Amino acid sequence: QVQLVESGGGLVQAGGSLRLSCTASGIIFSINDMGWYRQAPGKQRELVATISSGGSTNYADSVKGRFTISRDDAKNIVYLQMNSLKPEDTAVYYCKPHVRGGWTRRWDDYWGQGTQVTVSS
Repeated sequence: QVQLVESGGGLVQAGGSLRLSCTASGIIFSINDMGWYRQAPGKQRELVATISSGGSTNYADSVKGRFTISRDDAKNIVYLQMNSLKPEDTAVYYCKPHVRGGWTRRWDDYWGQGTQVTVSS
């Protein structure tokens, strides 16, 4: 009913940059907040950044000033531009939009499949 496809992960050296994308498709009527989360091995999943439908953003302290979240509502895409990457940013990154979709037209959170980001020192 609602599918998410993430891309843009990979291996990068410390100080480098990556841009993650997450595209939502399927039966979608509206998307409210969109967010990026990450989970490192042996750690709990944590919030990285969120963006509201009005464009307000929120960042984890650990990524402020280095990461930028943005969205393209015409294409149902949320981006995460990651600059000045550090080894501690290594994790699987997941997108999570709050979507009104599917046959029920119900609001639900949907999770992407995750994309691996590895930062070498």
